[in-house]
Amino acid sequence: MTTMQSYDAVIIGGGHNGLVAAAYLGKAGKRVLLLERLDAVGGAAVSAQAFEGVEAWLSRYSYLVSLLPQRIIDDLQLDITLVRRRYSSYTPDPADPSRGLLIDNDDPAATRASFERIGAPDDEFELFDLFYEHCRRLTTALWPTMTAPLLTRSEAKRLVTEAGGASEWEAMIESPIGDVISRHLQNDVVRGVVFTDALIGTFARADDADLQQNICFLYHLIGGGTGDWDVPVGGMGAVSAELARAARSAGATLVTRAEVTAVDPGGSVRYRLRDHNNGDNEHEHEANADWILSNVAPAVLDRLLIAGTEVRYGREQLAAGEPSVGIFESRPFGIGTAAAAQPNHCREGAQVKVNLLLTRLPRLRDSSVAPETAFGGTFHIHESWSELDAAYLTAAEGSIPNPLPCEIYCHSLADPTILSPELREAGAHTLTVFGLHTPARLVTAENNEEMRARLQAAVLDSLNSVLAEPIEDLVMTDATGRPCIETKTTLDIERAVGMPLGNIFHGGLDWPFAEDDAALDTPAERWGVATAHPRVLLCGSGARRGGAVSGLGGHNAAMALLESE
Repeated sequence: MTTMQSYDAVIIGGGHNGLVAAAYLGKAGKRVLLLERLDAVGGAAVSAQAFEGVEAWLSRYSYLVSLLPQRIIDDLQLDITLVRRRYSSYTPDPADPSRGLLIDNDDPAATRASFERIGAPDDEFELFDLFYEHCRRLTTALWPTMTAPLLTRSEAKRLVTEAGGASEWEAMIESPIGDVISRHLQNDVVRGVVFTDALIGTFARADDADLQQNICFLYHLIGGGTGDWDVPVGGMGAVSAELARAARSAGATLVTRAEVTAVDPGGSVRYRLRDHNNGDNEHEHEANADWILSNVAPAVLDRLLIAGTEVRYGREQLAAGEPSVGIFESRPFGIGTAAAAQPNHCREGAQVKVNLLLTRLPRLRDSSVAPETAFGGTFHIHESWSELDAAYLTAAEGSIPNPLPCEIYCHSLADPTILSPELREAGAHTLTVFGLHTPARLVTAENNEEMRARLQAAVLDSLNSVLAEPIEDLVMTDATGRPCIETKTTLDIERAVGMPLGNIFHGGLDWPFAEDDAALDTPAERWGVATAHPRVLLCGSGARRGGAVSGLGGHNAAMALLESE
């Protein structure tokens, strides 16, 4: 055992949140050690050359940026460029894919005509616009609070009410979001377009009483107060690279190939360091610190905590039909655990991710919309209100939905720099597809390979149902002749980046405020980063106000630590 020198803070996990925390703490003069088990930092916010011999850098897991506050960009002097997309979305009508709903941010008249084309009621376009106008009354009030100590529920409600959003608070915070969507809008496609923002990564129905769909919806709309989702130029890896630069410039030590094996909440972290020249050589190390910041999921932190804590992790419970909440069963012997402190962080992920590289964009069955326009925003497939609910019910019974609801993003349209000059000149494009309602309960270690193939086929079938030509005919091949298609199940995501059950939020999302009876006595509690251990803080997506590429978990953990000094 090699004992390293002591640090002010050790950060477990080199995802973007850990890098944010390292940069802030380094700037404050703290001695910081960040440990990342993979070969490079960035976690899920990375770009990769996914296909052998093909110079296309894809945002491998996360894909768009909305929740990264300008304050963090300015504080850390990040040199990143985010591109705003003209088109919000395009959705083929499942009843007649030769027509579709196009939301054009720059042309309200064209959007109105698109509403008429799918047979929406005469006033549906105005009601659609009014819906989001009302949403912004709430999101613009709450957005500035995301980088401040938590408000209580009553304080947050008062803030929104004073901004004229009393009814919006009731609709978005107190009641299932499906209630207001179904009351306010009539067309099946339009309702579905709105509701999809409540579902990415979340396995839920519109009227679920636990309101996880509402929290997901709020996080999709709150970014910048407007809910705009932007494309990072250079791919998501460019964001993480800038954060890593900022952390190193601030004096933080970033160590890769360092797998943490145990955490003593009293102030030590044990880890195995793999030799960069020979991965078979591993050396045991221990780092001591005044503070430990966890950028891994709370359930993963549970497994690392020592001093007699036993944690049982079971996909088998999902397979048996038991509820996803509580599948990480913690049995503390004398000490509490991270998940015990925040039991909401035990929910299953519910998406399949597919990356494709095409020789060109496919032609649509809707000949009135150019492919560059349709794929210029979020391309929704089989995400009408009724189809989403039917898909949920099918998945809840243990089957893959047919048709599978999907969302597509074409990053190369907004940012061609992710392709080599040769690929750009040839007209190639990337597609990133998220298949919804594919919960972790469908996938096991035993069937993962089979399910990956079946889910990939379901995604391609959904695509083909709205295209005028088979997508398979347009898929490029790599240097070995294999199709340029990369599919990640929830289990693949869990194994690759340590997200239990493939949950891209590290577990269930939380409201961005504290309940009125919550303990807010310590800086860690006030900033939403507390665990059961005073010197162990959550700094990742598992923190309150975590989730997505935001840096909020890292920022808020750093603020809590500095306030505690």
